Amino acid sequence: MGNIVTVGPHECVIVSGGCCGTQGKSYVIGGWAWAWWCVSQVDKLSLRIITLSPKIASVETANGVALSVSGVAQVCVMKEPNMLEFAAEQFVGKNQADLEDIILQTIEGHFRAILGTMTVEEIYSDREGFAKNVRAIAGPDVSKMGIRIISFVIQNISDDVDYLRSLGVKRAAEVKRDADIGVAKTHAESGIKTSEAEREHMQAKYQCDALIAENKRSYELKQAEFNQEVNRSKAEAELAYELQAAKEHQTIKEEKMQIEVVERRKQIDIEEQEVMRKEKELFCIKRAPAELSPARLESC
Repeated sequence: MGNIVTVGPHECVIVSGGCCGTQGKSYVIGGWAWAWWCVSQVDKLSLRIITLSPKIASVETANGVALSVSGVAQVCVMKEPNMLEFAAEQFVGKNQADLEDIILQTIEGHFRAILGTMTVEEIYSDREGFAKNVRAIAGPDVSKMGIRIISFVIQNISDDVDYLRSLGVKRAAEVKRDADIGVAKTHAESGIKTSEAEREHMQAKYQCDALIAENKRSYELKQAEFNQEVNRSKAEAELAYELQAAKEHQTIKEEKMQIEVVERRKQIDIEEQEVMRKEKELFCIKRAPAELSPARLESC
């Protein structure tokens, strides 16, 4: 006979032993397992995140300044089967305080070793890089115990000789100096940009004025050409009109002369006819007495 053992998603139940001398272990997360009475051993392992606060005091850095550093680490038991087996071998049968102390001592040992290889300036200016180094070096060691470092951050850095305060003052002075330099550069750049903008504005204005003048000159030239063309066309039209008027006047004059010639010829014809009439009349006047005298003679 036996019991059914259940666990939530934040725990792993480990069942060891069984009937007929079974040597294997079963690991169940968030489920149930069967445990035989008297021949099976049941253990549980928490999978919850564990928060640790590693602290090291008065550890000399690479440049000989003793620092006290504290951090916060988030760790948990890994769920992979082989890692669960490592964690079970290390921590089953130990209480939570012992488990946390083992992991904390491991992290603090690497914490202390890494601190001795860095200068105060490196630690102070690059806390994230310092914490990353701790994670990278301590991670493989704690993983051999089935533990994963989820996160690690530096919380506080202090010293007993006011080195950090002096460094802070120096840094503040550097920041102020850089800020003043930045302001001066900003003002200079602003003045340069303003001058460039004014120069570009004036250049654009000159270009615009030159373009307007060019367009005006082009317009005036075209206007002059147009006026010249208009005047030339007008002059040609006037000349053509005068030529046509002269031709018509000449034609009229010639026609008048022809009429006068015709009238003159008629007048000449009339005069010639009149002359002929008078000649005939004179001839008759002279001839009549001559013709009359013989007749009288014969009558006598």
